[in-house]
Parts: sequence; C-alpha cells; structure tokens
Amino acid sequence: MDVTIREIQTADKAQWRELWNGYNQFYESSVSEAVTEKTWQRMLSEHSSIEGRVAVVNGEVKGFAHIVLHEGTWELAPICYLEDLFVAPDMRGNGLARRLIQSLVDEGKAKGWSRLYWHTRENNPARKLYDQFTDVEDFVLYRMNLSGRGV
Repeated sequence: MDVTIREIQTADKAQWRELWNGYNQFYESSVSEAVTEKTWQRMLSEHSSIEGRVAVVNGEVKGFAHIVLHEGTWELAPICYLEDLFVAPDMRGNGLARRLIQSLVDEGKAKGWSRLYWHTRENNPARKLYDQFTDVEDFVLYRMNLSGRGV
C-alpha cells in the first residue's frame, strides 16, 4: 500500500468532499453547503489559520485531517488544534489515522509548535488510537451556539 500524507490540494476537492460527507454523517451533523465551501476555500488560502492534510493511498484521497493553528495565552509558539480527522470506512484499520496524527506530531516538532490537541466523543472507537498518543485530560467541554444553528 503506497501512502502519502500531504497538504490538501485543489485537485483533491471531489474526493475530499466525499469523505467530508461521510465525516458529517458519522457525527450525525449537517453542515451547510456555504460552510462546506468556505471550509474548502480556507484550507487552500495562505491567509487562513485553517489547513488541511490528506492521506493518499495508491493515488486516492482516503483520509483527512483539518487543523487550526492559533496563538495562546500560555504559550509563545503556535498551538495546533486538530479539529477534524476522518478515514474512509474501507481503509480503517490500516493505520491511516495514526499516520495523519503522527505527521502532525512530526510537523509540529519541526516547525516549533508548542502543542497539538483535539477532542472527541467519549464513545468514539478511535479513542483506542488516541490513547496511544497521549493521556486524556480531565477538562470538560462547554459549548454555547451563538449563531442559532447546530454543531
């Protein structure tokens, strides 16, 4: 299996979109077309803090990681938030999610990021993988939707 982890590219849109739809279905979420398109455009913009990485297997995009680089009040160096991580169902168990996360760890060390973090649902089966990277913290997430929409 030939696997490459790389930055998302314009030509990836159709395959990314198929995975994005699967990701939103997995989380029982509905993201509008306008938000989906804006997310895509942000990942391609050098002026956005949102970036995308893809796992390409034998020439096909089979997974993605969306990250947000931001500043923090407790750190001098950038912080990386892994907002979305998804692997095509037919590729699960082949180490793609591990490779996507590890590529961010490696990139963060090389670029001097101070931290990589993410959150997930308590019952997400991927926690078995996440637990191999780091310990779970005891923080509780509070979220207020101010836009009147879900998610």
